[in-house]
Amino acid sequence: MNALLSALFVLSPLTILLANTPNVEAQAQALPPLPKAPEPIEQILRLQIFLDTKVFCPGKVDGRPGDFTTKALQRYQASQGLAVTEVESHTLDLSSVGGLYTTYTIKPEDQKFVGALPSKPSEQSKKKYLPYDSLLEFLTERFHTSPELIEWLNQPNKMSALKPGDTVKVPNVEPFKIEELTPIPAMPENPAFLTRTIKINTNEKLLAVMEGEKMLLSLPITPGSGYLATPPGTWKIVGITQMPTFRWDASVLNYGVRSNNAYELPIGPNNPVGVMWIGLSKPGIGIHGTNQGQTIGRSSSHGCMRTANWDVVRLVKHVTKGMTVIIEGPKATPRPVAKPSTAKPPATPPPVAEKPKKWFQFWKKD
Repeated sequence: MNALLSALFVLSPLTILLANTPNVEAQAQALPPLPKAPEPIEQILRLQIFLDTKVFCPGKVDGRPGDFTTKALQRYQASQGLAVTEVESHTLDLSSVGGLYTTYTIKPEDQKFVGALPSKPSEQSKKKYLPYDSLLEFLTERFHTSPELIEWLNQPNKMSALKPGDTVKVPNVEPFKIEELTPIPAMPENPAFLTRTIKINTNEKLLAVMEGEKMLLSLPITPGSGYLATPPGTWKIVGITQMPTFRWDASVLNYGVRSNNAYELPIGPNNPVGVMWIGLSKPGIGIHGTNQGQTIGRSSSHGCMRTANWDVVRLVKHVTKGMTVIIEGPKATPRPVAKPSTAKPPATPPPVAEKPKKWFQFWKKD
């Protein structure tokens, strides 16, 4: 382990044991500092690519430390019967990763997935497709990464000026190919998967597919919280849709009550439920993709469980209609109910008799 990676974990508050080691401050001062974001730490990037390939997903592959990378590592270690460690002390053989980076040349046909994207649902509903808003967004989703990393890897080139024919340096992951996805209202069922279970822990913000006690894959999610917490319980998958449309209803999103003021949003990677919808037996609740892949685990949803489009397309290859889904976590916080006031209304004063006008006032104008 080189000095750079050592610096990362000496300085990290996650390494509690080092905090109790004598002369830690002197050791930290002697080590080079952590590179400023978004410069990747190659050891972490290699680990993230390895875990992403195994579908023990670390979130975005950006070469930066984080909880989801640690959780993905530890879940993978446990699934393989290995000792669970922190990132800095793992002993996984990462030689299968090969090169950390590859290149991608923008194709003319890529542009059909990029276009103007209105921000308001009322305007989005008028479109036939909700595309990426830029070629940079197209690349970040295709290669499971952040726009900051792509910009850093390709400096001084301006990613806002990308065009067909340009070649871009990107992380060496299995590409997410939006061009291979077509609308399928009901994905084919696989009876062999009915013995599997999806387990979701909304506190940990993680989803796992289990075969008995063995974890087959793990990925980060954004669950609901507060008034709109994802409902704990045992449910079933009732259907899986590829490239779904979405009925946008502010009342449903905020209060769980259907209204007549809604918009039907078309398919596309920037549809609010992304490129996949896995509906559960709990009405209105599902596991789905997202138009905000960079925020997974760092925000909250309206009750569903969303994950990055590049993760959800791999998830559906391991699940089927009829599978059990177990959700663990806090119940929704009850909304406060306004109580009627018990205060007595003020007494109405008795009417005051109008004084008669004097005779000499009758002829005056009011």
